[in-house]
Amino acid sequence: MNTETIVFFDGVCNLCNSAVDFIIQRDQRAYFKFAALQSDAAMQVLPADVQALDTIVLWENDTAYVYSEAALRIGAKLFPLGSLLLAFLLVPKFIRDGVYRWVAKNRYRWFGKTNSCRLPTPEEQARFI
Repeated sequence: MNTETIVFFDGVCNLCNSAVDFIIQRDQRAYFKFAALQSDAAMQVLPADVQALDTIVLWENDTAYVYSEAALRIGAKLFPLGSLLLAFLLVPKFIRDGVYRWVAKNRYRWFGKTNSCRLPTPEEQARFI
């Protein structure tokens, strides 16, 4: 499998699907590909310990970035001055990931959940694995 830069996301989470839409709208160079964490692609690419996580995963250069680091690295690619977001990596990981996990823990209650994974539109199809 071609292991381009892939954003793995919870396919049944409304917040996660909105995040994918947000990324697609701003990723003019089509840098990111997408796959649900529940997909065969995730099982083929991600190490077993990462597959078990319930978080967004950025797979880039054969490295899995999770939690707040994944979100910051994705954001850094989307905006002209996005690399400034990487300054937040200086915030201690337990604080960054603590906030991330708190939101993730409540995401279904706050944003809802769908019964099936997100299906890409015909225009988006080439970006999904």
